[in-house]
Amino acid sequence: MRANWMMGAALLALLPAVAQAQDVPKKVYQLHQKLITLDSHLDTPASLDLPGWSIDEEHGVHSDYTQVDLPRMKKGGLDGGFWAIYTGQGPLTVEGFRKARDFAILRGLSIRTMVAADPANFQLALEAKDAAPIAAAGKRIVYMSIENAYPLGEDLSLIDLFYDMGVRVSGFAHFAHNQFADSSTDPSKKPRYGGLSPLGKELLKEMNRLGIVPDASHSSDQVLDDLLALSTTPVLLTHSGCKAVYDHPRNVDDDHLKALAAKGGVIQMNAYGAYLRASKPNPDRQKALMALYGQMREDAKVSPEKRAELLAKRQEIDRLYPDTDKPTFDDFMAHMLHALKVVGPDHVGIGLDWDGGGGVVGMEDVVALPKITDALLKAGYSEADIQKIWSGNVLRVLAAAEAAKGK
Repeated sequence: MRANWMMGAALLALLPAVAQAQDVPKKVYQLHQKLITLDSHLDTPASLDLPGWSIDEEHGVHSDYTQVDLPRMKKGGLDGGFWAIYTGQGPLTVEGFRKARDFAILRGLSIRTMVAADPANFQLALEAKDAAPIAAAGKRIVYMSIENAYPLGEDLSLIDLFYDMGVRVSGFAHFAHNQFADSSTDPSKKPRYGGLSPLGKELLKEMNRLGIVPDASHSSDQVLDDLLALSTTPVLLTHSGCKAVYDHPRNVDDDHLKALAAKGGVIQMNAYGAYLRASKPNPDRQKALMALYGQMREDAKVSPEKRAELLAKRQEIDRLYPDTDKPTFDDFMAHMLHALKVVGPDHVGIGLDWDGGGGVVGMEDVVALPKITDALLKAGYSEADIQKIWSGNVLRVLAAAEAAKGK
């Protein structure tokens, strides 16, 4: 399980226990609420399987470490987004593929169950044109995506199953190389295929056939090169940043940004602190968190009692070893404004990695989202530009994939 508050890879991106002001001018808040706002990478489906947790109830980022629920979406003016089926990278074996497949199917069913259980507030979206009427009806928009194609194993027919379930965006790799592609952060620090594997190229063909948008986030620069060269539709980076602002393997350099834009693609800006700037080491905190994470297993079923115990331990770690050098909202905006400078408002969007390690000082959960609209207005961007950034660009890419499918 990719527990929202237990990601070992998110050690430098975890939230401090200091509340930040979320206020923006009334006119800005009203404008923000009027826009159709989509986040292209919500890891919130992990929360859906937590014992006793409900998407319909308001939770607290400093109490249970979750960042998205229906009341906070309404407060922050988030209309919805792409709800991710995330599966951690495991062994490239028949057994590993089987376990990952079963986990991913169940996670997808959790998303569908959320929608079915509350049709007054959530609605599944399958095409780009679905977003506007769902938002107009006052419901939250639920597109589905895959983060890490590892669960497909070597059976490409499974992508049809996930498409039928509702998936419209899919990545290829995650923190390590897999059967489809090289990761930007593989522990070996060496490429395996030099881009997409032969099987990865076949998967791309199937995604293009179905109208599934290819997502290059987490994959290597060479994978992005292959996708730009081979995909019949534009490519998305669902949650990434800019290398020119912070040179991290998960970020993208300006040449790749320009190549992405030239093919009609979009970079959706990430708020995962460890990718925004370097932070001062906090070894005591890291050691304590790693010990806590060690109590969890990928496939563990956590009882309510065990979860309460782990939350209490996490809160004690925050008290004893506070994160005093966490990246801020200004660090996030530095990446966004740089991307806008390089490729313009037609090729930039928002994918903050909520409930998967995202969040910065000043923007710790979705309640703070109007601050992005406010900052973009202050930077001189028009309402039309901001609407593109919040949803127009990602919906254009999805529409292009739909138009090209079957060709």
